[in-house]
Amino acid sequence: MPRAGQHLIQVGRAREIDAMVKDIERVADAGSAFRVVVGTYGSGKTFFLSVVRSVAMEKKLVTVQADLNPDRRLHATAGQARSLYAELMRSVATRAKPDGGALASVVERFVTTAVADARTRSVNPEAVIRERLANLSDMVGGYDFAEVVAAYWRGHDSGDDALKHNAVRWLRGEFTTRTDARAALGVRTIIDDATFYDHLKLFAQLCRLAGFGGLLVCLDEMVNLYKLANTQARTANYEQILRILNDSLQGVAVGIGFVLGGTPEFLLDPRRGLYSYAALQGRLSENSFATEGMVDLSGPVIRLASLTPEDLYVLLGKLRHVYAGGDPMRYLMPDEGLSAFMAHCQARIGDAYFRTPRATITSFVNLLAVLEQNPGAAWANLLESVAIRPDSNPDLEPAEGEDAGDERTDPDHDADLASFKL
Repeated sequence: MPRAGQHLIQVGRAREIDAMVKDIERVADAGSAFRVVVGTYGSGKTFFLSVVRSVAMEKKLVTVQADLNPDRRLHATAGQARSLYAELMRSVATRAKPDGGALASVVERFVTTAVADARTRSVNPEAVIRERLANLSDMVGGYDFAEVVAAYWRGHDSGDDALKHNAVRWLRGEFTTRTDARAALGVRTIIDDATFYDHLKLFAQLCRLAGFGGLLVCLDEMVNLYKLANTQARTANYEQILRILNDSLQGVAVGIGFVLGGTPEFLLDPRRGLYSYAALQGRLSENSFATEGMVDLSGPVIRLASLTPEDLYVLLGKLRHVYAGGDPMRYLMPDEGLSAFMAHCQARIGDAYFRTPRATITSFVNLLAVLEQNPGAAWANLLESVAIRPDSNPDLEPAEGEDAGDERTDPDHDADLASFKL
Protein backbone atom coordinates (compact mmCIF):
# COMPACT_ATOMS: atom_id res chain seq x y z
CA MET A 1 0.00 0.00 0.00
CA PRO A 2 1.75 3.23 -1.12
CA ARG A 3 1.84 6.12 1.34
CA ALA A 4 0.98 8.75 -1.28
CA GLY A 5 -1.34 9.04 -4.26
CA GLN A 6 -4.21 6.93 -2.92
CA HIS A 7 -6.74 9.46 -4.21
CA LEU A 8 -5.64 8.64 -7.77
CA ILE A 9 -7.21 5.17 -7.61
CA GLN A 10 -9.86 5.56 -4.88
CA VAL A 11 -13.30 4.36 -6.01
CA GLY A 12 -16.57 3.21 -4.48
CA ARG A 13 -16.14 4.60 -0.94
CA ALA A 14 -17.65 8.08 -1.30
CA ARG A 15 -20.17 7.79 1.54
CA GLU A 16 -17.67 6.16 3.89
CA ILE A 17 -15.09 8.87 3.18
CA ASP A 18 -17.70 11.58 3.78
CA ALA A 19 -18.52 10.02 7.16
CA MET A 20 -14.84 9.97 8.10
CA VAL A 21 -14.39 13.60 7.00
CA LYS A 22 -17.13 14.57 9.45
CA ASP A 23 -15.30 12.68 12.20
CA ILE A 24 -12.05 14.44 11.34
CA GLU A 25 -13.77 17.83 11.46
CA ARG A 26 -15.25 16.91 14.84
CA VAL A 27 -11.79 16.04 16.18
CA ALA A 28 -10.42 19.35 14.86
CA ASP A 29 -13.26 21.10 16.68
CA ALA A 30 -12.01 19.81 20.07
CA GLY A 31 -14.20 16.72 19.85
CA SER A 32 -13.45 13.01 19.54
CA ALA A 33 -14.23 10.12 17.23
CA PHE A 34 -14.21 6.33 17.27
CA ARG A 35 -14.69 4.01 14.30
CA VAL A 36 -14.31 0.30 13.66
CA VAL A 37 -13.76 -0.35 9.93
CA VAL A 38 -14.84 -3.90 9.11
CA GLY A 39 -14.07 -5.80 5.93
CA THR A 40 -12.98 -9.23 4.79
CA TYR A 41 -9.38 -10.03 3.90
CA GLY A 42 -8.47 -8.15 0.75
CA SER A 43 -11.53 -5.88 0.81
CA GLY A 44 -9.45 -2.70 1.12
CA LYS A 45 -9.33 -1.91 4.87
CA THR A 46 -5.68 -0.87 4.84
CA PHE A 47 -6.22 1.21 1.71
CA PHE A 48 -9.24 2.90 3.31
CA LEU A 49 -7.30 3.70 6.49
CA SER A 50 -4.49 5.14 4.38
CA VAL A 51 -6.94 7.39 2.53
CA VAL A 52 -8.42 8.54 5.85
CA ARG A 53 -4.94 9.39 7.14
CA SER A 54 -4.24 11.45 4.02
CA VAL A 55 -7.50 13.37 4.46
CA ALA A 56 -6.71 13.97 8.14
CA MET A 57 -3.30 15.42 7.31
CA GLU A 58 -4.89 17.72 4.73
CA LYS A 59 -7.24 18.89 7.50
CA LYS A 60 -4.18 19.80 9.65
CA LEU A 61 -4.36 16.83 11.99
CA VAL A 62 -1.39 14.83 13.20
CA THR A 63 -1.72 11.13 12.40
CA VAL A 64 -0.15 7.98 13.83
CA GLN A 65 -0.63 4.44 12.59
CA ALA A 66 0.50 0.93 13.46
CA ASP A 67 -0.40 -2.69 12.81
CA LEU A 68 -1.13 -4.88 15.79
CA ASN A 69 0.80 -8.13 16.12
CA PRO A 70 1.71 -10.53 18.96
CA ASP A 71 4.22 -7.96 20.26
CA ARG A 72 1.88 -4.96 20.01
CA ARG A 73 -1.35 -4.80 21.94
CA LEU A 74 -3.60 -2.21 23.53
CA HIS A 75 -3.22 -3.80 26.95
CA ALA A 76 -0.41 -5.98 28.27
CA THR A 77 1.95 -6.49 31.18
CA ALA A 78 5.14 -7.51 29.37
CA GLY A 79 5.80 -4.40 27.30
CA GLN A 80 3.54 -5.07 24.31
CA ALA A 81 1.44 -1.94 24.88
CA ARG A 82 4.56 0.22 25.27
CA SER A 83 5.87 -1.34 22.06
CA LEU A 84 2.67 -0.31 20.29
CA TYR A 85 3.00 3.22 21.66
CA ALA A 86 6.62 3.43 20.50
CA GLU A 87 5.62 2.30 17.01
CA LEU A 88 2.85 4.91 16.91
CA MET A 89 5.28 7.65 17.90
CA ARG A 90 7.73 6.58 15.21
CA SER A 91 4.94 6.96 12.65
CA VAL A 92 3.89 10.51 13.66
CA ALA A 93 3.03 12.26 10.40
CA THR A 94 1.91 15.74 9.42
CA ARG A 95 1.13 17.40 6.12
CA ALA A 96 4.74 18.64 5.96
CA LYS A 97 6.17 15.20 6.86
CA PRO A 98 3.66 12.62 5.59
CA ASP A 99 6.12 9.72 5.77
CA GLY A 100 6.43 9.76 9.57
CA GLY A 101 9.16 10.79 11.98
CA ALA A 102 7.45 14.10 12.77
CA LEU A 103 7.40 13.84 16.58
CA ALA A 104 10.34 16.21 17.06
CA SER A 105 8.77 18.60 14.55
CA VAL A 106 5.55 18.72 16.57
CA VAL A 107 7.43 19.53 19.80
CA GLU A 108 9.60 22.05 17.97
CA ARG A 109 6.52 23.75 16.58
CA PHE A 110 5.02 23.98 20.05
CA VAL A 111 8.18 25.60 21.39
CA THR A 112 8.44 27.97 18.41
CA THR A 113 4.86 29.19 18.74
CA ALA A 114 5.32 29.70 22.48
CA VAL A 115 8.50 31.73 21.91
CA ALA A 116 6.73 33.86 19.30
CA ASP A 117 3.88 34.48 21.74
CA ALA A 118 6.35 35.41 24.48
CA ARG A 119 8.06 37.96 22.25
CA THR A 120 4.70 39.49 21.35
CA ARG A 121 3.80 39.79 25.04
CA SER A 122 7.38 40.76 26.09
CA VAL A 123 7.57 38.02 28.71
CA ASN A 124 9.90 35.12 29.48
CA PRO A 125 9.37 32.26 26.97
CA GLU A 126 9.62 29.64 29.72
CA ALA A 127 6.77 31.33 31.57
CA VAL A 128 4.59 31.09 28.45
CA ILE A 129 5.52 27.44 27.97
CA ARG A 130 4.68 26.65 31.60
CA GLU A 131 1.40 28.49 31.21
CA ARG A 132 0.42 26.50 28.14
CA LEU A 133 1.40 23.20 29.74
CA ALA A 134 -0.50 23.93 32.96
CA ASN A 135 -3.66 22.20 31.73
CA LEU A 136 -1.72 19.02 30.98
CA SER A 137 -0.66 18.72 34.62
CA ASP A 138 -4.27 18.00 35.59
CA MET A 139 -4.41 14.89 33.38
CA VAL A 140 -3.14 11.42 34.30
CA GLY A 141 0.64 11.46 33.84
CA GLY A 142 0.43 15.07 32.74
CA TYR A 143 2.88 16.57 35.22
CA ASP A 144 5.90 14.55 34.05
CA PHE A 145 4.77 14.88 30.43
CA ALA A 146 4.82 18.68 30.84
CA GLU A 147 8.20 18.51 32.55
CA VAL A 148 9.66 16.58 29.62
CA VAL A 149 8.34 19.14 27.12
CA ALA A 150 9.79 21.90 29.31
CA ALA A 151 13.12 20.04 29.33
CA TYR A 152 13.03 20.08 25.53
CA TRP A 153 12.63 23.85 25.70
CA ARG A 154 15.62 24.15 28.04
CA GLY A 155 17.70 22.13 25.60
CA HIS A 156 16.44 24.29 22.75
CA ASP A 157 17.27 27.50 24.63
CA SER A 158 20.70 26.42 25.84
CA GLY A 159 21.76 24.49 22.75
CA ASP A 160 21.89 21.21 24.70
CA ASP A 161 21.16 18.67 21.97
CA ALA A 162 21.54 15.75 24.39
CA LEU A 163 18.71 17.10 26.56
CA LYS A 164 16.49 17.58 23.52
CA HIS A 165 17.30 14.06 22.34
CA ASN A 166 16.45 12.57 25.75
CA ALA A 167 13.15 14.47 25.83
CA VAL A 168 12.17 13.07 22.43
CA ARG A 169 13.25 9.59 23.52
CA TRP A 170 10.98 9.82 26.55
CA LEU A 171 8.06 11.00 24.43
CA ARG A 172 8.64 8.07 22.09
CA GLY A 173 8.42 5.63 25.00
CA GLU A 174 12.01 4.48 24.59
CA PHE A 175 13.00 4.74 28.27
CA THR A 176 12.54 1.34 29.92
CA THR A 177 13.52 2.21 33.52
CA ARG A 178 12.53 5.07 35.79
CA THR A 179 16.13 5.37 36.99
CA ASP A 180 17.37 6.27 33.50
CA ALA A 181 14.52 8.73 32.99
CA ARG A 182 15.23 10.46 36.29
CA ALA A 183 18.95 10.73 35.54
CA ALA A 184 18.36 12.12 32.06
CA LEU A 185 15.34 14.38 32.59
CA GLY A 186 14.58 14.58 36.29
CA VAL A 187 11.17 12.85 35.99
CA ARG A 188 10.06 9.88 38.05
CA THR A 189 7.81 8.11 35.57
CA ILE A 190 8.07 6.57 32.10
CA ILE A 191 5.56 5.59 29.45
CA ASP A 192 4.67 1.95 30.09
CA ASP A 193 1.89 -0.55 29.46
CA ALA A 194 -0.37 0.92 32.13
CA THR A 195 -0.24 4.48 30.75
CA PHE A 196 -0.40 3.76 27.00
CA TYR A 197 -3.80 5.38 26.37
CA ASP A 198 -3.30 8.23 28.85
CA HIS A 199 -0.17 9.38 27.03
CA LEU A 200 -1.90 9.24 23.67
CA LYS A 201 -4.44 11.72 25.05
CA LEU A 202 -1.61 13.89 26.38
CA PHE A 203 0.11 13.85 23.00
CA ALA A 204 -3.16 14.85 21.35
CA GLN A 205 -3.28 17.89 23.62
CA LEU A 206 0.31 18.75 22.76
CA CYS A 207 -0.60 18.59 19.06
CA ARG A 208 -3.41 21.07 19.64
CA LEU A 209 -1.12 23.38 21.62
CA ALA A 210 1.34 23.25 18.70
CA GLY A 211 -1.34 24.56 16.36
CA PHE A 212 -2.63 21.32 14.84
CA GLY A 213 -6.26 20.28 14.84
CA GLY A 214 -5.71 17.15 16.91
CA LEU A 215 -4.53 13.55 16.64
CA LEU A 216 -5.89 10.67 14.56
CA VAL A 217 -4.84 7.16 15.65
CA CYS A 218 -5.15 4.41 13.00
CA LEU A 219 -4.75 0.83 14.21
CA ASP A 220 -4.88 -1.97 11.65
CA GLU A 221 -4.83 -5.77 11.92
CA MET A 222 -7.07 -5.73 15.01
CA VAL A 223 -7.81 -9.37 14.20
CA ASN A 224 -4.64 -10.17 16.17
CA LEU A 225 -6.62 -9.46 19.35
CA TYR A 226 -9.27 -11.89 18.16
CA LYS A 227 -6.54 -14.51 17.70
CA LEU A 228 -5.27 -14.23 21.30
CA ALA A 229 -5.56 -17.68 22.82
CA ASN A 230 -5.65 -16.43 26.40
CA THR A 231 -9.19 -15.37 27.30
CA GLN A 232 -8.03 -13.06 30.09
CA ALA A 233 -5.59 -11.21 27.82
CA ARG A 234 -8.22 -10.88 25.10
CA THR A 235 -10.79 -9.51 27.56
CA ALA A 236 -8.30 -6.99 28.95
CA ASN A 237 -7.68 -5.64 25.46
CA TYR A 238 -11.41 -5.41 24.79
CA GLU A 239 -11.82 -3.49 28.04
CA GLN A 240 -9.24 -1.00 26.79
CA ILE A 241 -11.26 -0.62 23.57
CA LEU A 242 -14.38 -0.06 25.69
CA ARG A 243 -12.58 2.64 27.64
CA ILE A 244 -11.55 4.41 24.44
CA LEU A 245 -15.07 4.11 23.03
CA ASN A 246 -16.67 5.46 26.21
CA ASP A 247 -14.31 8.44 26.31
CA SER A 248 -15.21 9.23 22.70
CA LEU A 249 -18.96 8.90 23.16
CA GLN A 250 -19.05 10.81 26.43
CA GLY A 251 -16.83 13.69 25.29
CA VAL A 252 -14.08 12.93 27.81
CA ALA A 253 -11.37 12.72 25.15
CA VAL A 254 -10.52 16.00 23.41
CA GLY A 255 -8.95 16.37 19.99
CA ILE A 256 -8.34 12.68 19.39
CA GLY A 257 -9.89 10.11 17.06
CA PHE A 258 -9.45 6.36 16.70
CA VAL A 259 -9.94 4.25 13.57
CA LEU A 260 -9.61 0.48 14.06
CA GLY A 261 -9.44 -1.92 11.12
CA GLY A 262 -10.56 -5.53 11.53
CA THR A 263 -12.34 -8.47 9.95
CA PRO A 264 -16.01 -9.39 10.49
CA GLU A 265 -14.95 -12.15 12.89
CA PHE A 266 -13.09 -9.64 15.05
CA LEU A 267 -16.35 -7.76 15.48
CA LEU A 268 -19.13 -10.34 15.30
CA ASP A 269 -17.81 -13.59 16.76
CA PRO A 270 -19.86 -14.20 19.96
CA ARG A 271 -17.11 -16.21 21.60
CA ARG A 272 -13.92 -14.33 20.76
CA GLY A 273 -14.83 -11.14 18.92
CA LEU A 274 -15.86 -7.75 20.26
CA TYR A 275 -19.41 -9.09 20.52
CA SER A 276 -18.20 -11.54 23.16
CA TYR A 277 -17.92 -8.55 25.50
CA ALA A 278 -21.49 -7.54 26.32
CA ALA A 279 -20.76 -3.86 26.89
CA LEU A 280 -19.09 -3.57 23.47
CA GLN A 281 -21.82 -5.54 21.73
CA GLY A 282 -24.44 -3.10 22.99
CA ARG A 283 -22.47 -0.10 21.79
CA LEU A 284 -21.36 -1.52 18.45
CA SER A 285 -24.54 -3.32 17.36
CA GLU A 286 -26.06 -2.41 14.01
CA ASN A 287 -29.01 -0.09 13.51
CA SER A 288 -31.99 -2.45 13.24
CA PHE A 289 -33.75 -0.01 10.91
CA ALA A 290 -30.93 -0.12 8.33
CA THR A 291 -32.32 -2.97 6.25
CA GLU A 292 -32.92 -3.82 2.57
CA GLY A 293 -29.74 -2.20 1.31
CA MET A 294 -29.99 0.91 3.51
CA VAL A 295 -26.95 1.94 5.55
CA ASP A 296 -26.29 4.00 8.65
CA LEU A 297 -22.81 5.52 8.79
CA SER A 298 -23.44 7.58 11.92
CA GLY A 299 -22.66 4.65 14.24
CA PRO A 300 -19.20 3.57 15.35
CA VAL A 301 -18.97 0.69 12.82
CA ILE A 302 -18.27 1.17 9.10
CA ARG A 303 -18.67 -1.91 6.94
CA LEU A 304 -16.81 -1.82 3.66
CA ALA A 305 -19.36 -2.99 1.12
CA SER A 306 -18.40 -4.94 -1.98
CA LEU A 307 -17.41 -2.90 -5.01
CA THR A 308 -19.95 -2.80 -7.79
CA PRO A 309 -18.95 -3.94 -11.29
CA GLU A 310 -19.01 -0.28 -12.34
CA ASP A 311 -16.66 0.66 -9.49
CA LEU A 312 -14.28 -2.13 -10.41
CA TYR A 313 -14.26 -1.10 -14.05
CA VAL A 314 -13.36 2.47 -13.05
CA LEU A 315 -10.67 1.14 -10.70
CA LEU A 316 -9.06 -0.96 -13.44
CA GLY A 317 -9.09 2.07 -15.73
CA LYS A 318 -7.33 4.16 -13.08
CA LEU A 319 -4.74 1.45 -12.51
CA ARG A 320 -4.09 1.27 -16.24
CA HIS A 321 -3.68 5.06 -16.31
CA VAL A 322 -1.23 5.09 -13.38
CA TYR A 323 0.74 2.15 -14.84
CA ALA A 324 1.12 4.12 -18.08
CA GLY A 325 2.49 7.13 -16.21
CA GLY A 326 -0.60 9.18 -17.04
CA ASP A 327 -0.03 8.93 -20.81
CA PRO A 328 -3.03 7.46 -22.70
CA MET A 329 -0.74 6.66 -25.63
CA ARG A 330 1.08 4.12 -23.43
CA TYR A 331 -2.02 2.16 -22.38
CA LEU A 332 -1.26 -1.56 -22.60
CA MET A 333 -4.92 -2.57 -22.95
CA PRO A 334 -7.92 -0.98 -24.64
CA ASP A 335 -11.24 -0.38 -22.89
CA GLU A 336 -12.66 -3.64 -24.23
CA GLY A 337 -9.69 -5.38 -22.58
CA LEU A 338 -10.87 -4.14 -19.18
CA SER A 339 -14.33 -5.58 -19.78
CA ALA A 340 -12.82 -8.84 -20.96
CA PHE A 341 -10.62 -9.07 -17.88
CA MET A 342 -13.64 -8.55 -15.61
CA ALA A 343 -15.56 -11.24 -17.45
CA HIS A 344 -12.52 -13.51 -17.16
CA CYS A 345 -12.38 -12.99 -13.38
CA GLN A 346 -16.10 -13.49 -12.88
CA ALA A 347 -16.12 -16.68 -14.93
CA ARG A 348 -13.33 -18.26 -12.87
CA ILE A 349 -13.81 -16.67 -9.45
CA GLY A 350 -17.46 -15.66 -9.32
CA ASP A 351 -18.88 -12.77 -7.35
CA ALA A 352 -16.09 -13.07 -4.75
CA TYR A 353 -13.82 -10.95 -6.91
CA PHE A 354 -16.05 -7.96 -6.11
CA ARG A 355 -15.72 -8.56 -2.37
CA THR A 356 -11.94 -8.98 -2.34
CA PRO A 357 -10.52 -6.53 -4.90
CA ARG A 358 -6.97 -7.14 -3.68
CA ALA A 359 -6.67 -10.38 -5.66
CA THR A 360 -8.24 -8.86 -8.76
CA ILE A 361 -5.95 -5.83 -8.61
CA THR A 362 -2.88 -8.03 -8.16
CA SER A 363 -3.87 -10.17 -11.13
CA PHE A 364 -4.53 -7.12 -13.30
CA VAL A 365 -1.16 -5.54 -12.47
CA ASN A 366 0.53 -8.88 -13.18
CA LEU A 367 -1.17 -8.93 -16.57
CA LEU A 368 0.02 -5.38 -17.32
CA ALA A 369 3.55 -6.33 -16.28
CA VAL A 370 3.61 -9.24 -18.75
CA LEU A 371 2.22 -7.06 -21.54
CA GLU A 372 4.82 -4.37 -20.85
CA GLN A 373 7.78 -6.73 -20.82
CA ASN A 374 6.60 -8.83 -23.75
CA PRO A 375 5.58 -6.38 -26.49
CA GLY A 376 4.48 -9.15 -28.84
CA ALA A 377 1.99 -10.66 -26.38
CA ALA A 378 -1.74 -10.21 -26.93
CA TRP A 379 -3.91 -9.58 -23.88
CA ALA A 380 -6.75 -11.71 -25.28
CA ASN A 381 -4.48 -14.73 -25.65
CA LEU A 382 -3.15 -14.30 -22.12
CA LEU A 383 -6.64 -14.23 -20.66
CA GLU A 384 -7.55 -17.43 -22.47
CA SER A 385 -4.39 -19.28 -21.45
CA VAL A 386 -4.33 -18.46 -17.71
CA ALA A 387 -6.71 -19.90 -15.16
CA ILE A 388 -7.36 -18.42 -11.76
CA ARG A 389 -7.60 -20.88 -8.92
CA PRO A 390 -8.54 -20.41 -5.26
CA ASP A 391 -5.71 -20.51 -2.78
CA SER A 392 -5.80 -20.65 1.00
CA ASN A 393 -5.08 -17.49 2.96
CA PRO A 394 -2.49 -18.09 5.72
CA ASP A 395 -4.20 -15.44 7.83
CA LEU A 396 -7.30 -17.65 8.00
CA GLU A 397 -5.52 -20.62 9.55
CA PRO A 398 -6.04 -21.27 13.28
CA ALA A 399 -3.48 -19.66 15.54
CA GLU A 400 -0.62 -21.80 16.76
CA GLY A 401 -1.67 -24.13 19.53
CA GLU A 402 -5.40 -24.03 18.67
CA ASP A 403 -6.85 -27.49 18.03
CA ALA A 404 -10.20 -28.38 16.55
CA GLY A 405 -12.89 -28.69 19.20
CA ASP A 406 -10.99 -26.54 21.70
CA GLU A 407 -12.66 -23.45 23.14
CA ARG A 408 -9.94 -21.31 21.57
CA THR A 409 -10.35 -22.68 18.03
CA ASP A 410 -11.11 -20.15 15.33
CA PRO A 411 -14.58 -20.65 13.79
CA ASP A 412 -14.77 -21.64 10.16
CA HIS A 413 -14.42 -18.68 7.87
CA ASP A 414 -16.88 -18.02 5.08
CA ALA A 415 -15.94 -18.98 1.58
CA ASP A 416 -15.83 -15.35 0.53
CA LEU A 417 -12.77 -14.83 2.72
CA ALA A 418 -10.66 -16.97 0.41
CA SER A 419 -8.08 -15.18 -1.71
CA PHE A 420 -7.32 -15.91 -5.33
CA LYS A 421 -4.30 -15.57 -7.54
CA LEU A 422 -3.26 -16.17 -11.14
